[in-house]
Amino acid sequence: MVQNISGEVRFSPLFIHSFPLLAPHHLLEAAKFNIMFSNPSEITEVADKLRWYRYSKALLQREIADLIGIDRSTYIRYEEYGHDYYPLEHMKKLAELYNIPVTDLLDDFNLFLYNNQGKQIRAKRMQLGLSRKEYAKIIGVHPGSLKKWELNSVRIFKSTWEKYFKEDSNLPSAL
Repeated sequence: MVQNISGEVRFSPLFIHSFPLLAPHHLLEAAKFNIMFSNPSEITEVADKLRWYRYSKALLQREIADLIGIDRSTYIRYEEYGHDYYPLEHMKKLAELYNIPVTDLLDDFNLFLYNNQGKQIRAKRMQLGLSRKEYAKIIGVHPGSLKKWELNSVRIFKSTWEKYFKEDSNLPSAL
């Protein structure tokens, strides 16, 4: 700010602050959510974990999307229930932003993918002493699909993982 008083020019610093204001419904939503989950370790859904960490940083969805370099609509889908797969490169950026290990953001299915789905599927098959063809027949999939899963060239569907590879799956551990 500049002032001219009797021919004397005076300068005074002008500070402009900007604060992103959250609409009241966002504050209420965050408060309700924090009552449900006081600690992120209690949360099992990736969508809820993402929301919890975003609320803890007081950021908007569009701000998160901008910070990790993705489209806002993509990030919004990540916070929606029913979303199964979360690309690891995006989860790593989010974990870095929140200063946490990437594994803290992932649910059991995405951890299965992150920890090499192919290696785990092959280990289960080998534990049973079965060929790909025999194992594929038991779980009711095409042997080519099983091969692609084991080679990590195709990601397994969450419903298939839940049915056959989740810790409490119905598939017997030994035949």
